[in-house]
Amino acid sequence: MKMSSTQGPHSLAFRVMRLCRPSLHVEIPVRFDPSDLLFGEDLFDDPVAASHLPRLLADTVSTTAADGSTTSADPSDLSYRNRFLLQHPSDSLGLPGLLLLPQSFGAIYLGETFCSYISINNSSNFEVRDITIKAEIQTERQRILLLDTSKSPVESIRAGGRYDFIVEHDVKELGAHTLVCTALYNDNDGERKYLPQYFKFMVANPLSVRTKVRVVKEITFLEASIENHTKSNLYMDQVDFEPAQNWNATILRGVDHHPESKQPMSDVFKPPILLRSGGGIHNFLYRLKLSSDGSQLPKVEGSNVLGKLQITWRTNLGEPGRLQTQQILGSPITQKDIELRAVEVPSIIMLEKPFVVRLNLANQTDRVLGPFEVWVSQSDSLDEKAIMVNGLLTMHLAQVEAFSSSEFELNLIAVKHGVQKITGITVFDTREKKTYDSLLELEVFVDSQ
Repeated sequence: MKMSSTQGPHSLAFRVMRLCRPSLHVEIPVRFDPSDLLFGEDLFDDPVAASHLPRLLADTVSTTAADGSTTSADPSDLSYRNRFLLQHPSDSLGLPGLLLLPQSFGAIYLGETFCSYISINNSSNFEVRDITIKAEIQTERQRILLLDTSKSPVESIRAGGRYDFIVEHDVKELGAHTLVCTALYNDNDGERKYLPQYFKFMVANPLSVRTKVRVVKEITFLEASIENHTKSNLYMDQVDFEPAQNWNATILRGVDHHPESKQPMSDVFKPPILLRSGGGIHNFLYRLKLSSDGSQLPKVEGSNVLGKLQITWRTNLGEPGRLQTQQILGSPITQKDIELRAVEVPSIIMLEKPFVVRLNLANQTDRVLGPFEVWVSQSDSLDEKAIMVNGLLTMHLAQVEAFSSSEFELNLIAVKHGVQKITGITVFDTREKKTYDSLLELEVFVDSQ
């Protein structure tokens, strides 16, 4: 069996088609009503003349036959004589009701599913047999096989016939792509021929995601701005933030100014968010907090992975798309050996009466720390100090094991009423001779009654 070169004529040819949005066919010539040429607008000012208008219009659109009889014009007559006449008021729009399919391959975007209807046609006058068909996608990094009929070749394609199939591929790379369709077949002379055809297209990015991270005390706020770069509207079905380990995320939404419009099924079915073509933008805001168990786990100094966004959308034709962003990073973490947190603070603090604040001292290292000495700094003058220590100025705490914590109580007294701050709590590691200050700042309200 001999193999022919790919330069000779072939009986078969591939046609690649995609589902595209059609457009309306617009006729450029403007149609008109003959009465506009024969009668002026002032005809309706005369009630007598206006009453004869139906008869005049009937005479205008009628034609005279050879025997002298009068017949109405046929609306289906497509001759040049009636081509520009208005048969219906909607004809003035220039829309005959025809739809046009785009001649280009269409835009293909990252995250979408490339779906194509491929037809291999036999344009010769004889039958071809034993056809092996392959279809694959080639990118700069890889080759993905979409169809291979080597194990079960198509038995035959008659003269003028065709063989159709559908291929799908999830687009995960940007840049140039090539759809390669090949056919190996026997022609009428028994010659084995090889037909390759190449269909090139570019994959663009449909969206751009810009993020901003702000830290307010122990809460991290993440703002994500999503912009549509396609030429069609996108309907965002889902924009979810998947937090990293030890993080909890809550989306913050605007206030609903029309609560009466809420439907019973609104909690089950959420309408998609519209991103208009050519630069439509929508912003999302998330509040992130460390989980209760996450604060006790060690952190890698310098890194702060918050999580990633999962985005799904649909196009005008309902075609789905899905993208996942890279890991979003927050502000770099400065590793602290110890952390001081307030466990219990009285809800009511009376002026010049002692009260107790329960604190938690956590060891965030992998080694034993302590013993410790705890005191409230007296750097401020007594005239400005609103809350002071009641009792011993210095407390002694035992060692704290690695990744463990210890609770203790601090006796205080308020000497000024109003909103006051508890500051200046200092922890000193007597073994490592290391001082930790500015660990905690609390606001309390002191009642003078």
